Amino acid sequence: MEGRPGGRKSETHAYILAVIQPKMFLRDTRPRGDTVAQAVGEDNFTLLELVPKRGAKLHPQERVSLLKNAKSKIEYVKRRITYDELAPESAAELPLVVEIIVTKHEYRFVQFFNEAKPITTRMHSLQLLPGVGQTLMWALLEERKKEPFKSFADIAARTKLQNPKKVITARIIEELQEDVKRWLFVRPPRRNEEREKGR
Repeated sequence: MEGRPGGRKSETHAYILAVIQPKMFLRDTRPRGDTVAQAVGEDNFTLLELVPKRGAKLHPQERVSLLKNAKSKIEYVKRRITYDELAPESAAELPLVVEIIVTKHEYRFVQFFNEAKPITTRMHSLQLLPGVGQTLMWALLEERKKEPFKSFADIAARTKLQNPKKVITARIIEELQEDVKRWLFVRPPRRNEEREKGR
């Protein structure tokens, strides 16, 4: 799938969105007394609920390792969650954290602009980005033919797409909200994964 070299599914690192104290969970299905952190994975933007190690102090926007080692602040990944399960403070933090990840991995997303392919004869995957219509799509394709894009700044300088980072961030948020039919950057929800394999 575009945007995920090698198609790796498991996350090795995540960014903390918010630490949720037990009092927020009133449903009896959850064990009482658990403090959990809501986070977003660095590779596939998977939304996760994490159990911190006892005494670990976590902060929003902090990058944590999900690998089992002594340095990790995370005891284990409790479960995968959906956008609708995010606490209000996590939902508020999400766009900022996604933009941090997009900034850190700029090369990966610039490569999307260089390598994105048509989906059908009438639709190109570049057109799945917010604000990219047919005219802008053709401009992007013409420019990358002349020379591959080197950075977000290069894309903005050579086309009318003024803020590629914001556009990528907005698309990732749309995918996390499951308000899409195709997945470019986010690991699809479980019910979509079988369908994606068939593509």
